[in-house]
Amino acid sequence: MGLLLLRCFYILIVGGIGIFAIKSGDIGQGSGFLDYGLFFTILFISVLIIAADIIIPRKRVDWLSAIYFGTLIGLLLTWALGIVLKTVITPLMGMNEPPRMITLILAVNLCYICISFLVQTGNDFRFIIPYVEFQKNVKGNKPYVLDTSVLIDGRIADVLETSIIDNRLIVPTFVLTEMQYVADSADRGRRTRGRRGLDILNRLQNIDNIDIQIDDTDLPEMKGQPVDLKLLSLAKHLGGKVVTNDYNLNKVAKVQGVPIINLNDLAGALKPIYLPGEHLEVDVVKVGEGFGQGIGYLEDGTMVVIEGGRNHIAERACVTVTSVLQNSAGRMIFGRYEYSTKRLGGTPVSLDDIRNEYAK
Repeated sequence: MGLLLLRCFYILIVGGIGIFAIKSGDIGQGSGFLDYGLFFTILFISVLIIAADIIIPRKRVDWLSAIYFGTLIGLLLTWALGIVLKTVITPLMGMNEPPRMITLILAVNLCYICISFLVQTGNDFRFIIPYVEFQKNVKGNKPYVLDTSVLIDGRIADVLETSIIDNRLIVPTFVLTEMQYVADSADRGRRTRGRRGLDILNRLQNIDNIDIQIDDTDLPEMKGQPVDLKLLSLAKHLGGKVVTNDYNLNKVAKVQGVPIINLNDLAGALKPIYLPGEHLEVDVVKVGEGFGQGIGYLEDGTMVVIEGGRNHIAERACVTVTSVLQNSAGRMIFGRYEYSTKRLGGTPVSLDDIRNEYAK
């Protein structure tokens, strides 16, 4: 709506300027067919400019600034070399002035070289040449592109509220569309997950120290691709990192060379480290898949597989850690049952019970 009003005002202003110029006698003869022709020509040029603006919706400010500064530097070098030609080269050749064609060719080539150099290396000189940063000052170096799974998971909001991350966050429109599709699903579970993702996005937008943007970039290579591949293509285009907790997307991103941040890896890195031989207490809540195994969970959700814990369901057991398995899917601790310290109903285990366990 804002662009539409701007374009309407632009046409009105150009039309008013044309009428004023014709009546003042600056252009045309003050009356007649020629004046009307000039007026409509001015309007037609303004319409062409608006059409070009609509056809190219996303302008690259770095390209515009590179052309501007490249041309400026090229002309400056041409002027400097022109002085050298005039004072050194042309006297040796018996001429008073260097040929204009040589100066023109020199200017064209130098301008091209400077523009090409700045376009290709602008990002490398962002701290030396200010032309690169003609854009909104964003936080961090590389933007983080959020996946659908990480929004539905919700832990990203808790992480960002700690202010440990200050990079710009990007939520692609196709991710937003996928979440809306999930939220409108007939399946109750999927519908709940989709709505949770939208709630988390709204929560992120309300955090003051977070720079989050909805990106509607539509690259040619994205057409017909699934959401995961679109996400990787956008991350490559923006030079950013994908934030996800999708194990399969994590594998594909590594194959394609796209930097990725896996929330499961981050959560695993923050969990307490248990070394073989250490003791921990855990509630045995169910039977494991292996013979004689019991399953328990730590407060952070880490699964503990307890050898010899099958016969101690609904008890709090002291477990000796034997090994730890860590990957992007999560962490698992394997341990050996030692003795029970408490029954989950609240009854403490007596010392005689513990002695009997050791006697067995």
